[in-house]
Amino acid sequence: MRQHVNPLSKHFFEINPIPPLNEVFENPKLPLHLDIGCASGDFLFDLSLKNKDWNYIGIEIREKLVINANLKMKNRQYKNLYFSFGNANNIFDHPENKSLVDSIRSISFYFPDPWFKKKHHKRRVIQPEIINFLSNSMQSRSLIFIKTDVKELFEYMENIISASLKFKKLAKEDFLLNRSFNPNKIQTNREKYVILNQLKIYESIYMKI
Repeated sequence: MRQHVNPLSKHFFEINPIPPLNEVFENPKLPLHLDIGCASGDFLFDLSLKNKDWNYIGIEIREKLVINANLKMKNRQYKNLYFSFGNANNIFDHPENKSLVDSIRSISFYFPDPWFKKKHHKRRVIQPEIINFLSNSMQSRSLIFIKTDVKELFEYMENIISASLKFKKLAKEDFLLNRSFNPNKIQTNREKYVILNQLKIYESIYMKI
């Protein structure tokens, strides 16, 4: 499967809104975690079973991976998990997804496409616009998790998030002491590969203040 698709393509501007949460989840009042770039969903399958006190939505721009994730859903009983295809920025912007955005308590950007060439940096998922949007829409004490094995990409993401005065970087030790919910306890497929090859992982946690 082709690993990279251009998120700025017109193909991704026409989206199907995510259904109302009461149509998606057994208990729509549970806190909501979004995983942006969820691939075929293995990370969320594990996380949703590990912590059933949250709801989870995976957003993936490669449609075939979302189809594969939904096929897995048919054979298992998941009442707190949903997968959606599309560009996350366009999904957030859609007026029919406002209730979804208002419900977000945690969001992860794990091992996003690095788009190494400078002219392609505008294709990276974390942009000033999305962080500004989240800073104005996420509730106080909501969390953003970032993780990658590309140092330059990590510094880029940190610089963009840190530029917003509404997000505070948390010490990992303090976070672990005070939180029962921690998506970092589950490894993504990419993370397993990186660890197997003894590569360095860069990660940070931010909280809306």
